[in-house]
Amino acid sequence: MSYAEVNGLRLWYAEHGAGRPLVLLHGGFGSTEMFGPLLPALTRRRRVIAVDLQGHGRTADVDRPLRYESMADDVAELIVHLGLTGVDLLGYSLGGCVALRTAIQHPRLVGRLVVVSAPCRRQGWYPEVLAAMARHDEATGERMRGSPMHELYARVAPRPEDWPRLWVKSGELLRREYDWSPEVAALTLPTLLVFADADSVTPAHMVEFFGLLGGGHRDAGWDGADRPAARLAVLPGLTHYDILASPALPAAVLPFLTHPAVAPG
Repeated sequence: MSYAEVNGLRLWYAEHGAGRPLVLLHGGFGSTEMFGPLLPALTRRRRVIAVDLQGHGRTADVDRPLRYESMADDVAELIVHLGLTGVDLLGYSLGGCVALRTAIQHPRLVGRLVVVSAPCRRQGWYPEVLAAMARHDEATGERMRGSPMHELYARVAPRPEDWPRLWVKSGELLRREYDWSPEVAALTLPTLLVFADADSVTPAHMVEFFGLLGGGHRDAGWDGADRPAARLAVLPGLTHYDILASPALPAAVLPFLTHPAVAPG
C-alpha cells in the first residue's frame, strides 16, 4: 500500500498477488474495497494493482474538477511511475469509464481492457438513472450519511469532511454529456464488456458498444475464425449493484485475460 505523486495528486494504490499486472478501478463513491470479493480469484493468477481515484477512498481530492479524462491521465501516470507498460485494466461503473478513457488516451500503456457496467456514451444509461445522477449534490450527500458507502469513506478518507464535496463534484461530472463512440470504434486492443442482465445500462447500448468494437456484425463461422477481438458477457440474475460480488464475474474475466488474443478483423 502506497501513494504515488501524479499530476498534483497523491494517488493511493495497493498491490496484491504476482504475475502480469492488472489494474482495478472502482465505482463512484467507492474505493478499492469494492473489489474485495474478486481479489482471491484474481490474485491467484495476477499482480493486482487496486487504485483509489481522485477524491475517493484514501486519495484526497485536489483543486480540479472530477473528469474521466483527467482521472485516466492519473492512472496512466501511475502505470509509468511503476515502470510498467502493456498492463491490463478492469474498471467498474465510474472506473469503467476511466479505464476506457485510459485505453483511448494512452493506448501504448494498456494490453487488455475490461469494462464492467459502464457505457461509452452518457445516453447509454436508463433515463431514470440519468435523472438520479442529475440530482447528485451536497444535500444528497448529507442524506447518505450513515450509509455503508459513507461509513467506509469516513473510515479511510484522509479528510472525511470532504464527503459533501465529493457529491457536488460527482454530480457535476455525471451531468456532463459525453459520447466516445468514434474513439471506441478506433480502439484495437482486446476488450471485454461485462454487464448484468438487469444493469443500469440499457441492453440496446450494450449491443451498440459491442458493435463499435467490431462485435456482432457477422457469424463467427463453424471454426470461429471470424469471431471479433472484442467480447461481450451479459451475466444473468445480476444488477449494476451486485455484479462485483458475483463469482460469475471472475469466471468471465479470467479466461479473457489469459487466452491468446484474437487479431482485430
